[in-house]
Amino acid sequence: MDGSGPTPYLVLPGTARVALARWQQVFGGEVRIASYGDLQRDDGPPEAVAHGELVGTVRLFAADAGPSDTPFTATGLLFSVLGADTPDVLRRWFADLATDGTVVDALQERPWGDWDGTVRDAFGVTWLVGFERSALDD
Repeated sequence: MDGSGPTPYLVLPGTARVALARWQQVFGGEVRIASYGDLQRDDGPPEAVAHGELVGTVRLFAADAGPSDTPFTATGLLFSVLGADTPDVLRRWFADLATDGTVVDALQERPWGDWDGTVRDAFGVTWLVGFERSALDD
């Protein structure tokens, strides 16, 4: 495990496997999943995700909510990937997330010259995507 900083851990309503696969399509990286059955746990369905992670440029954890868990919902929270890759890649991420999500604020140049936008994906995660103007010169 990499403990270099906070990493989101989302408890989803039975959609962790699908969400991790979708995020891998968008961001790349490697998905690692352990089901309740894999871990010999009996506090959830054997096929449900007890622990999953996406490892790559974007890193996060996800699991299926157990009987006593409250699934993820959020307001006032953005997952920032500002400057996480080149402008072309960030534009692609934004477009990919928007295909089955909702554009909250279009990816656009701001008055100060930098670019950003906000998109809520199909799993209710709101992403702030953007880059500095200077990245266009690289």
